[in-house]
Amino acid sequence: MPSTPVRFYQVGSFAAGNRLLDPSLRTVQSEQGRTNSLTSGHRACQGCGEALGARYVLDAAMRASAGQLVVVNATGCLEVFSTPYPESSWQVPWLHSLFANAPAAASGVAAALHAQGRDSVRVLAQGGDGATFDIGLGCLSGMFERNDDVLYVCYDNEAYMNTGVQRSAATPPAARTATTEAVGPEPGNSFGRGKDMPRVAMAHGIPYVATATVADLHDIEEKVTAAMAVRGARYLHVLVPCPLGWGAPPDQTVRLARQAKESGLFPVFTARDGEVTEVSPIRHRIPVDGYLRAQRRYRHLFEPEERTEDIARIQAMADANIARYGLLDPPQRGPQ
Repeated sequence: MPSTPVRFYQVGSFAAGNRLLDPSLRTVQSEQGRTNSLTSGHRACQGCGEALGARYVLDAAMRASAGQLVVVNATGCLEVFSTPYPESSWQVPWLHSLFANAPAAASGVAAALHAQGRDSVRVLAQGGDGATFDIGLGCLSGMFERNDDVLYVCYDNEAYMNTGVQRSAATPPAARTATTEAVGPEPGNSFGRGKDMPRVAMAHGIPYVATATVADLHDIEEKVTAAMAVRGARYLHVLVPCPLGWGAPPDQTVRLARQAKESGLFPVFTARDGEVTEVSPIRHRIPVDGYLRAQRRYRHLFEPEERTEDIARIQAMADANIARYGLLDPPQRGPQ
């Protein structure tokens, strides 16, 4: 008796709500032919937002460049957990030099490829917030100023997580780190310090700047694809919660990234040539209180007594972002 084969799909990859998705709606990770540029076997912590973000960024970049991609990596968590000598989880041409000079090294790779007439090979540099905001800022600014043909991706977990959770210029106000202890009259990181790197990148007038979070992987893929369609210096800033440094359960990584966006503390937008062209609106606005309570690095704001003034100052920062970028009712702007 003839039979008809039955194909089963894992919900969450090819299916959503037990309905098959159109191929155009599937993420690159659900494709059989995905490159797995950052493959299994690495030593990232459970729930690592950086590992998740890098997987999607690199596979999307590989798809957009037809597999013609060279990656330059700064020192940091991503480099350390993926390349413990003599092992590597990278399945893409991958270079590591120093903590400070990934943008400069990537610029050199791009220049060498251009001199060889190999402009079809694209270059992507990546690093954490320490390498981006602090140690490598000079090299990154130079790359932007020269408009070198490199996509630089910052995976922002808001501290130097690999070396023991020390403060970086991306660490938010009042957050506890190993170098901003929750002690004294103003516990945690000081208010009024740090940098807004997406706006620093925009100030250089480079062709493409965008922000994203691991709570919206389709958005990451779309922005990588858009960036790879542009020549010149480009910057993508991805928020990647760190369970260890933030003091949150590993299964809350995506939720925290979503709350950062929905509270207004992390605006998600796209800018071209120094001007914002599109924003991702807040769908369900939440106060910063719930986002802060979910992380042990902010416990001192609520115990032994609630520090209402500090919480109000953080809420004011979120409100300012909402007003600046029009996150509640964004105007119609140009294409992404």
